[in-house]
Amino acid sequence: MAALQLTSPAFQPDGDIPKKFTCTAEDVSPAFSWPDAPAGTQAFALIADDPDAPAGTWVHWVIYDLPSSARGLPEGVPKQEIVQGGGYQGRNDFGRIGYGGPCPPPGSPHRYFFKLYALSAKTGLKSGATKAALLRAMEGKILAQTELVGKFRR
Repeated sequence: MAALQLTSPAFQPDGDIPKKFTCTAEDVSPAFSWPDAPAGTQAFALIADDPDAPAGTWVHWVIYDLPSSARGLPEGVPKQEIVQGGGYQGRNDFGRIGYGGPCPPPGSPHRYFFKLYALSAKTGLKSGATKAALLRAMEGKILAQTELVGKFRR
């Protein structure tokens, strides 16, 4: 698989996610960037989830069919089904479209995995898809993937 890198100006790998990006403050999505794409990339998808949630992995963000020319996402992507510049947002486990920031119960820190996928074709999904639907639609299309992990505690 080709190399793919994901970074954010908001936090370092395995670093603390600032409150601004969580349910305790503005709850806006952090900015992300990826410098390049593997040959043959037709679309990108990003899934953010928390495997440390008490009820099992909690999905915070599902965004997909971003154009192959995309090299990042701005801070504060509007919480609407259609992404400006191309792509769609799905439904998170809060039952809402778009980004839902870290919101763990008080206690130990939770890990938040932001997983970027380079795809050989668009998924064909309509807006509002779930993580499960996106994972099914990506089967056989993943050229490369990477992740950036941040932490947050209340």
